[in-house]
Amino acid sequence: MTTLVVCIDRGGAVTGDADAPVVGWEAVESLVTDFGVEDPEDSQVNCLLESLRVARDLEDSGDESIVAVLSGVGDPVSIDRAVARQTDQLVGEYDPDSAVVVVDSAEDERLVPIVESRITVDAVDRVVVRQARDIESTYYLLKQLLGDEELRETVFVPVGAALIVFPVLLLVGSVAVAFGAIAAVFGAFLLYKGLGIDELLETATAQIQRALYSGQVALVTYVVAAGLALIGAFAGLLGVSTISTDAPLLVGMRFVYDAIPWVTGAALAASTGRLVDEFIRDEKVHSAYLNLPFGAVAVGLVVRGIAAYFLTRSETMDPATVPAIEFGPLRVAETVLEPGIGLALYLTAGVLVSLLGVRFATHLNTTTAEETDAAGERNSPD
Repeated sequence: MTTLVVCIDRGGAVTGDADAPVVGWEAVESLVTDFGVEDPEDSQVNCLLESLRVARDLEDSGDESIVAVLSGVGDPVSIDRAVARQTDQLVGEYDPDSAVVVVDSAEDERLVPIVESRITVDAVDRVVVRQARDIESTYYLLKQLLGDEELRETVFVPVGAALIVFPVLLLVGSVAVAFGAIAAVFGAFLLYKGLGIDELLETATAQIQRALYSGQVALVTYVVAAGLALIGAFAGLLGVSTISTDAPLLVGMRFVYDAIPWVTGAALAASTGRLVDEFIRDEKVHSAYLNLPFGAVAVGLVVRGIAAYFLTRSETMDPATVPAIEFGPLRVAETVLEPGIGLALYLTAGVLVSLLGVRFATHLNTTTAEETDAAGERNSPD
């Protein structure tokens, strides 16, 4: 019976993705020595030694064992795919009957299902390093924590700032104000870090720089969209100030009714800019980008119709009217639309615009594909 003993090294701390997998007793033993000399405090050293011990015990019990180290570098998807590829390589080359996975952290253990999907895993060996709990160990632990730059920025800086500001707040206000202000700042900081807003801001800054350097149309249309959205919010607030009711639902519907045309224009501007960039970058554009402008208009019509229905039914707003039409001898008198009829017209218009977008996207992609095929036939040798 052949057993594959694998030590998972998530992140490639021991070996990079280019050198993985490391297979064989001598190779892993050499890896332990090299990495242990470089960083003897890393728990991954104990994980490698544990995999060698498990392989030795299996050999002593009469089973054939193959010890290997799986690793990956990069983002989580790249790491998972690298471990999957290396597992397939080992299974195809050695054809083991089962496997024992050795891990030293919860992050490494998340990769166990990938190995388990390709070979039967008999056991998962979790390595826990015993630490001396005396004053000296505590001192060195604190020293390591203070030397961690990320920990200093995320923990010590906010705590230090709070300790400095707290006495100032006590002098200016009461104890309740001081504690409330510090709690609010800490809560905002935790949300800032927990929701990954700092990473989003870094990504957004890089995207804006690339857009400026490459001259993307979407950057300008995004600015236009932001301005239209602000105008929509202002128009909604003005509309709310003109009604006399205090019902929260009607106040919200009035805000939506007055703001939605501007918000729809903002969505239309942003989606159009993105569509133009896609046209410039690639002659064939995905249907999703082609549907964006039509979808924005359709949603705007439906939302405005629903808001108008609530406002007209509650008599907060006058119903829509169709003006009188004269065409030769034919004359149509002015017509007041009932709330239900107005809602039906808005919904019908939204559906028609949406269907028009789907038809336009399908027709454009089909035409582009036919032109591409024709160009390929003309350029192909006889």
